[in-house]
Amino acid sequence: MKIDWKKKLSSRKFWAMVAALVLSILTAFGIPQMTIEQVAVIISGIGALVVYMLAESSVDKASATLDEKEITVELEGLDNDNER
Repeated sequence: MKIDWKKKLSSRKFWAMVAALVLSILTAFGIPQMTIEQVAVIISGIGALVVYMLAESSVDKASATLDEKEITVELEGLDNDNER
């Protein structure tokens, strides 16, 4: 079974799991609370950045596909005009 990393990395549940796992490990090793809070903020920031980047790439891809379809329709219209 192949993992769809794009879908996985854009999941809020995935980032919540990563944060919970890392913070649990830091707590188990007696890391100071302030450091744990800083790590939580960093993980949240990275998760938000990754989700934003993947969402923007999907929007850009959809826009490019739409532009390509519009160009094809316009070119087909030109071909029909030339045949007349």
